[in-house]
Amino acid sequence: MQVPMGIKLFQPLYITTTFLIFLSLILVVPGFAVDPFTEALLSLKSEIVDNSNSLSDWILPSGSTETISACSWSGVKCNENSSLIIGLDLSVKNLGGVFSENQFSIFSDLVDLNLSHNSFSEKLPVGIFNLTNLRSLDISRNNFSGHFPSGISNLDSLVILDAFSNSFSGPLPKDASEIESLKVLNFAGSYFSGPIPSEYGSFKNLDFIHLAGNSLSGKIPPELGMLKTVTHMEIGYNLYEGNIPWELGNMSRLQYLDIAGANLSGSIPKDLTNLTNLVSLFLFRNQLNGKIPWEFGKINSLSSLDLSDNFLSGPIPESFSELKNLTLLSVMYNDLSGTVPEGIAKLPQLDTLLIWDNLFSGSLPKDLGKYSKLKYVDVSTNYLVGSIPPSICSGGVLSRLILFSNNFTGGLSPSLSNCSSLVRIRIEDNSFSGDISLNFGKFPDLSYVDMSRNRFSGGIPADIALASNLQYFNVSNNPNLGGTISEKTLSLNSLQNFSATNCSISGDFPPFGPCKSLMVLELSMNYISGIMPQSISNCQNLVSLDLANNNLSGQIPVGLASLPGISVVDLSHNSFSGSIPAKFGSSSSLKLLNVSFNDLSGLIPSEKSFKAMDSSAFWGNPKLCGTPLRPCRGPNGLELGSRRTQKLAWVLITSGIIVLAITAAVFGVLYFRRRGQGQWKMVSFSGLPQFTANDVLRSFNSIEEATDMVPPLAGSDCKAVLPTGITVLVKKIEWRPERMNAILDLITRMGHARHKNLTRLLGFCYNKRMAYLLCDYLPNGNLAERIRMKRDWATKYKTIVAIAKGLCFLHHDCYPAIPHGDLKANNIVFDENMEPHLTEFGVKFLIRLNSGPSTARVGNEAGEIERAVKEELYRDIYNFGEVILEVLTNGRLSNAATSIQNTSKEVILREVLVENDVVPSSSVQEEIKLVLEVASLCTRVRPSDRPSMEEALKLITGLKKQG
Repeated sequence: MQVPMGIKLFQPLYITTTFLIFLSLILVVPGFAVDPFTEALLSLKSEIVDNSNSLSDWILPSGSTETISACSWSGVKCNENSSLIIGLDLSVKNLGGVFSENQFSIFSDLVDLNLSHNSFSEKLPVGIFNLTNLRSLDISRNNFSGHFPSGISNLDSLVILDAFSNSFSGPLPKDASEIESLKVLNFAGSYFSGPIPSEYGSFKNLDFIHLAGNSLSGKIPPELGMLKTVTHMEIGYNLYEGNIPWELGNMSRLQYLDIAGANLSGSIPKDLTNLTNLVSLFLFRNQLNGKIPWEFGKINSLSSLDLSDNFLSGPIPESFSELKNLTLLSVMYNDLSGTVPEGIAKLPQLDTLLIWDNLFSGSLPKDLGKYSKLKYVDVSTNYLVGSIPPSICSGGVLSRLILFSNNFTGGLSPSLSNCSSLVRIRIEDNSFSGDISLNFGKFPDLSYVDMSRNRFSGGIPADIALASNLQYFNVSNNPNLGGTISEKTLSLNSLQNFSATNCSISGDFPPFGPCKSLMVLELSMNYISGIMPQSISNCQNLVSLDLANNNLSGQIPVGLASLPGISVVDLSHNSFSGSIPAKFGSSSSLKLLNVSFNDLSGLIPSEKSFKAMDSSAFWGNPKLCGTPLRPCRGPNGLELGSRRTQKLAWVLITSGIIVLAITAAVFGVLYFRRRGQGQWKMVSFSGLPQFTANDVLRSFNSIEEATDMVPPLAGSDCKAVLPTGITVLVKKIEWRPERMNAILDLITRMGHARHKNLTRLLGFCYNKRMAYLLCDYLPNGNLAERIRMKRDWATKYKTIVAIAKGLCFLHHDCYPAIPHGDLKANNIVFDENMEPHLTEFGVKFLIRLNSGPSTARVGNEAGEIERAVKEELYRDIYNFGEVILEVLTNGRLSNAATSIQNTSKEVILREVLVENDVVPSSSVQEEIKLVLEVASLCTRVRPSDRPSMEEALKLITGLKKQG
């Protein structure tokens, strides 16, 4: 057969190409062919980021097979003859990446798809909704984002839909309600917004619905009451409006209802008492008011009831004595009143009773603890009287007994001595009396004891040293306690905080043992005598020492000055002699040293830290000299120092005489021009040369002189350059004449406040109507300008800690405390080393003080001023929490306190981790989680629930909270 020439030329090429394809199949794909399912999974693997190599076994086998090759791979489930893939489980494999839209479309026989606990992101692939045989779809704990795609109703066999903890936004998908087979619906922990669709009341077989921790709003649809098959409903941690719909009382099978932290108002509907199968009811952290329905006593199945943090009033219903299955009763943070029903004590399953911060009166039920195994009792901050119920620990498992801030009397219950399960005892601020008769040797887990502000006597028990895990012990302000401090007490290895202020303790100061953990030691206002032992150098973790107002003598131990973390030392009102140890001057941690009213002599160390301290810390030591007291002088009356210093002193004296002469010559002219009007006066603090008022005022407006008639600076804030070239920020403060003294008092205290995280108030000039404050000018911008710049976690953490330290100094190291008053990102500025400094502190309060009463002096008298200071301190702490959130989210979450209090912490944490590019489960996550928790505590709605700045700082820096 003759072949045309064109075919002959093409034939070799055709044969060669076919051979190459054949050869490639042999080399690349063993078995010559790949089934489409295996091929699809390999394609899926190519899209997945698998840093942990979790899919290492997803490779082709070496021999040929008639079945699906992927059936042997991890996470792949096939039918009996391995001809179909019916399940795909990629959960908890540390996978990430983005899916293409139709990546799963070939798996039409798939029954179960589980992608949970990974880091898949961006949009959920809509091809999943073509898998019409799916019965279970679990995409929880990922980072899928955007709107939830439409089309979920195509999965008409779906029983479980779990999308918990993602980053979905926009409305909840209405069409999910069309899936009649659905039993589990979980859209919690994302950013869904808008109202709950009323269509969600039409599910036919739904058993579990979880929508909590989103940004849902609007009213809760009453149609949810039509969900007759639901046993578990969580819809809290959202931002709803209005009341709890009474229709929810129609959910006859409901066992678990959680609508906590949801901004709900109004009263609790009595119809909820129709939920006769209810086991757990959580309505805490809302704005509910009115009385607790008496009918709740009919819900015999109720085990956990938490109505805390609302505005509920009236009594605990007597009918609660019928709740025989109740284990948890929490009604704390309300306005409840009346007595605690005796029937509560007879509940056989009760293990947790939390009724603190209410208005309860009367005695606790005398049989409390007799009929149940109580674990946790907190009745603090009420008006309760009487004694501790004698049977409170009869069950033998009581771990926390919290009774503080009531009017309890009598001695400690003898039964407590045998309560070996106790971990925490807080009975401070009551009227307990008698001996502290506890058998501390029987408390192996006891870590926290606070018995302060009572009327105990008989001394500190010697067996306290037998409580091997005790960390915190406070018996302060028991004026008749008496006794001595034993050496064993201060040698307890676990002890971190020991406080016994104002207890009439006498005897010599005991030597220190190992004291490995001791951080705070407070023994002021006692009669302790003798010398402070050199063994205090054993306490290498000591941070704060208060021994003021005792009878101590001898020299201050050098070992105390050498402690690496010592921050606050108060030795005032004793009889210490000798010099101040020079080593204090080289301490990088020392913030306050008060040695006033002793018999110290010599030179105050000249280091910078001492110059920043107020002179009152050294008063009452006639033989002490140096900055900030009077200069030390030699035999010839000159200031002690080098020859060069002495020569300089003569020059300055001569110059001063000349200046005085010139001033005297000019004075007559100025006097007549001012015609007796009030003169400007100048006050300089550490760091500012001794300028006159006119020196300063002329530098503002370049006028030759300034008088009361021509006040300089029209604005309230500006930059100025003083005569020696110092650039300062100038702030104008005006006042009513009768408020002048009070305002000058606060300004002076502001000027003495010196801390590395505060801008300095260098000085001020003033007359009878106003003052100009001269502050450090820091040119590197403020936090508001830099907050949107993405920075590493270490930098953010450093910034937060610095802010906390500055604020803590104002609140706890200034006496009286100085409220910042206007803490925000604009008022946090950076120096040349990018160290944060708080600026504007005290200024807002000065303005407020001007409009306050004229009779009270700042911080010295009770009344409006004192209350105002307290309010401002609380506001500072709240604002600190807000600033933390801004820093953590690069400025995206500002004024976010409402959000953090009404959103699941897990959701916020995940958002912050994403914002900071932090991989979950990393070590940094725990640090961020801790800081986020502090922000949550600081922004609590009730001011009294917020931690002090001292507590907040301890938490942030990793120290165990002591409260």
